[in-house]
Amino acid sequence: MMQKRIVIGVFFMGLFGCVQAQEVENIGTETVTVIKPYSPTISDAFKVRSTPNLNDSIVLQKKEIEYHIFSVPVASTFTPAKGKAANVEKTPPPTLFNSYASVGLGNFNNALVDFYTSRSFNRGEDLLDVGFNHHSSRGTIDGTALDNIFYNTKLNASYAKKDRDYDWGVNLGLQHQLYNWYGIPDGAFDEATITSIDERQNYYKAQLGAHINMEDSFFKSGEILLRRFWDAVESGENRIVLSPTIELPLTEELVTINTKLDYVGGTFKNASLNNTTNIGEIDYGYFQVSVNPSLLILRDDLTLNLGANFVYGMNIENSDSDFYIYPAVTASYRLLDDNVIAYGGIEGELKQNSYYSFVEENPYVSPTLTIMPTDQQYEGYIGLKGQLFSNVSYNIKGSYMAENRKSLFKLNPTNLFRNDEKGYYYGNSFEVFYDDVKTLGIFGELNVDVNRNFSLGTNVEVYDYDTETDNPAWNLPSLKASLFMDYQIGKQWYMGANLFFVDQRDDVSSQAVQNIIPANFPAALVSLDSYFDANAHIGYRFNEQLSVFAKAANIANNNYNRWSNYPVQGFQILGGVTYKFDF
Repeated sequence: MMQKRIVIGVFFMGLFGCVQAQEVENIGTETVTVIKPYSPTISDAFKVRSTPNLNDSIVLQKKEIEYHIFSVPVASTFTPAKGKAANVEKTPPPTLFNSYASVGLGNFNNALVDFYTSRSFNRGEDLLDVGFNHHSSRGTIDGTALDNIFYNTKLNASYAKKDRDYDWGVNLGLQHQLYNWYGIPDGAFDEATITSIDERQNYYKAQLGAHINMEDSFFKSGEILLRRFWDAVESGENRIVLSPTIELPLTEELVTINTKLDYVGGTFKNASLNNTTNIGEIDYGYFQVSVNPSLLILRDDLTLNLGANFVYGMNIENSDSDFYIYPAVTASYRLLDDNVIAYGGIEGELKQNSYYSFVEENPYVSPTLTIMPTDQQYEGYIGLKGQLFSNVSYNIKGSYMAENRKSLFKLNPTNLFRNDEKGYYYGNSFEVFYDDVKTLGIFGELNVDVNRNFSLGTNVEVYDYDTETDNPAWNLPSLKASLFMDYQIGKQWYMGANLFFVDQRDDVSSQAVQNIIPANFPAALVSLDSYFDANAHIGYRFNEQLSVFAKAANIANNNYNRWSNYPVQGFQILGGVTYKFDF
């Protein structure tokens, strides 16, 4: 043991001395020169070419096993079926009927009858449509001295034929309207005078039209209109309009030439109410020939229509004629696809006025009108339209229009010197007053489709008028606004509503005096208050054929005046039933 300890001690002492020597000794520097760079290689690995024999005493030897398969036939009843795609559940298409009839009754003895049928023949190549509509009221409006009944009955029929290269059709329209000049306030005249007034007026219309459309032909389309309009006091008017259209290709563009021949003429058996005597009749006749060539240019997001309107107008009664040239330029440009579309244009026309068009706008005109065309020199407009979102669309437009001989409605003077057959000379009828008017307008519209079943929209129109005579623009409001809504409640219920507002208007009341010109008749300015009206309807469908409905008008029960001295009916409610069927 002692020797081992001595040896181990000597070993550690020597090792300690070597370490100290390495820490102290400086071996200096030496230069190494590499003759050839190092380039290692990989030798082929030795591969054992045969499986080595195991010679291990613990390896067990496998025992050979002998076996046999005993096969027994088994009857099978499985029959494989062919693969079949699953059916997608489809919403059944709505059943379409070619006819319907609707009947409704309400307060003020309001009645509504509506019928329509459509029949197709020869695999849809021939189509026959027939429609009938009647709306009447026999109620009494408080504050009026005369009866205010009215009714409006229309019958329309059309036949259309389709062929491979063209289609054509004809249509027939008949109409009968009854209106009363009831615009006399209570107490304005004594009972004897009121009893002697025959305030009833009847209007009649018979109209025949035809059209043709061509494919692969320079003659693109054509329309013709023949109309006879007359009333119960021997006033009558004829209208003939022929409108052919030609299209000609010009290199890559298309030139369209719209032409029109327009005649209107008629007779009023009674003289103007500005005359104190009913002597002489009023005859009128105007003929226009217009040619409107236009060039359509399509360039990516730009659509440009360059054209002009050349019109030759004749006053047949006065053997006078004139030639007019109007601009006809429109353009639109997609700034942001369908989201923002800028559009604008400048257009003009010689507007053909008629007794029929005036009655459609104001049925309380007197059968003593002065008829002449309106020279719309130009209407320039610019606007933006598009979609704010996928379900929200908008339209904003500003316009400026200059018109010569613009037709305005104003009260006829009270002319107690007359004894015409009908009682329209008690300040209860309207004449047409022509003035040169410049109109600045702003229009805005917003429509929202909340979902497939609910939609609403609103629009606002603001106007500023500048007249040549410095008179107000008679019976024209400076502001109009409306709001509408439609809602489909489930499969059975549906409803809708519309509200509109009309700003105040101006009119003039005057008194005819013998041997004085109409401009000096004693007169007073009349201001018609603005009004708000609300209407709504609701319906319930029992099935695809039968449904019931209810309509409410003037819900706010405002007894406002649509025309001077012509108050409307108050709150109105009407209910009815609609039935669809195949006829």
